[in-house]
Order: sequence, then structure tokens, then C-alpha cells
Amino acid sequence: MNIKVIGTGCEKCDKLYNNVKEALEETGIQAEVEKIEDLMEIVKLGVMTSPSLMIDGKLVVSGRVAKKDEIGKFFREDVK
Repeated sequence: MNIKVIGTGCEKCDKLYNNVKEALEETGIQAEVEKIEDLMEIVKLGVMTSPSLMIDGKLVVSGRVAKKDEIGKFFREDVK
């Protein structure tokens, strides 16, 4: 599983990144987590609002900080 936390490095982006790490720890799922902060990379991904969360190329959260419980549900859905 490849997870991208997308944002320009703001406080909300950092919070989303931390929530992703905590959700992974709680679920025991192994994944590659990338923090995408470069504006050109963000544009290439087609993301217009931050913070955003992308799992295996699918944008699942955009423009808000998802709670770790919600993120954990995304992981479980993706693993099935």
C-alpha cells in the first residue's frame, strides 16, 4: 500500500501525517508513507486543496484533516 499525505507543510498537513502514522500503528498494516510538500508534485497529482490523503493513487480525503479512526477504515477497505 502506498500512502501520500499531500500539503505544503502546514500545521494541518502535519496533523494528517501524524494521524496516518498512528492509524497504521493501531491497525498493524504495513505501508509506504510519503509526505508530498513540493508544489509542482502536488499539481502533478491533480490535488487542488490541502491537506489531502491519497491511498494507492486514489484521493480519499481533500481539504481537511481526517481522524485516525476514519483513516483506519480506509486502510481496511483498501486491504480487502
